[in-house]
Amino acid sequence: MLLYLHGFRSSPQSFKSRLVQERMRAWGVEKSFACPTLNVSPAQAIAQAEAAIRGARAGGETDIAIIGSSLGGFYARWLAERHGCRAVLLNPAIHPWTDLEKYLGEQPLYHGGGSVVVERSHLQELLDLRVEQVTKPARYYLLAATGDEVLDYREMVQACPGANIRIIEGSDHGISEFEDYVDDVLAFCGYGPGGKLPASASRPDLA
Repeated sequence: MLLYLHGFRSSPQSFKSRLVQERMRAWGVEKSFACPTLNVSPAQAIAQAEAAIRGARAGGETDIAIIGSSLGGFYARWLAERHGCRAVLLNPAIHPWTDLEKYLGEQPLYHGGGSVVVERSHLQELLDLRVEQVTKPARYYLLAATGDEVLDYREMVQACPGANIRIIEGSDHGISEFEDYVDDVLAFCGYGPGGKLPASASRPDLA
């Protein structure tokens, strides 16, 4: 299963999520794609991701990979440590408990209208999910844009020592040129034009 975790105030309708799903559909492996609409509560968002992982494993999926964007990248790092799976981090949040301090209260959603209410208790939930250091850097692929207008790409790099790191010169927080990188991201997750890649072709050093 490939689990995509969207960012703060985003949704499964984000262009990166849709691009990943469309590529997997073209390759005949769309059934392996999952992207839940994450709750604003970090604890509940993690519970949703955990439920998706349990469901995949109950259905016979043993190879799990995660793509996380922004706040979803923060969640992906915690889940990858917990489950020992591969994770792609797209301009991930590193210290969201401080980043979201200025967003306390009602905040509009980017897709489909509506809003969420960020509560101070959510900041503590984020603190409870922090990862001090990744244990097996080879499991991680970081895409960090120097032009990110929301987060500092240098903090992302410092948080993933030894990981597979691709620094994108310029760009932006949403990685507008993500189509240029999606095939490489999916290859790291174990998927290619022929569908699911054989284990020997998809990072044998990640165990």
